[in-house]
Amino acid sequence: MPYTAQDLVAQARAVIEEIDVERLRALQADGVPVIDVREPEEFAAGSVPGAVNIPRGVLEFQVDGHPALNFMTDPHLSHRREPVILYCRTGGRSALAAEALKRLGFDRPLSLAGGYLRWLDAGGTVEGACAWRTHRERKRPHCRWARRCRRKPSRPPSC
Repeated sequence: MPYTAQDLVAQARAVIEEIDVERLRALQADGVPVIDVREPEEFAAGSVPGAVNIPRGVLEFQVDGHPALNFMTDPHLSHRREPVILYCRTGGRSALAAEALKRLGFDRPLSLAGGYLRWLDAGGTVEGACAWRTHRERKRPHCRWARRCRRKPSRPPSC
């Protein structure tokens, strides 16, 4: 029987740990790295402050060499023993990414439940060159571009 993408995401969610926005904020304050597994264009439109972009398609190949993850508090401890937070737009790609990291030997890959959209819904701040497109899509009341988005939906405000 062939699997659907949703079946694969459901299987991944059964074996990984998902966290909420508040836990992400607490862990990030403690220095846990945050990885955005969306595509570079999505990341450029806006991201969780302090996140690094390693797209899902190359994660397994780049995760060991990325400076944001290759930290060590003790030379005898590998960075694979430290927690790492992953997120995408809605949580599906980050669940699959967390499962892949778990198979690669990471002890605590964590996925943000609901992804970037949940971050926005919870009033999370956005970092990036221009977060207008993401906010226009969501039409969030906390968007600093909300009035401009309603007035001129066809073009972004100057950043």
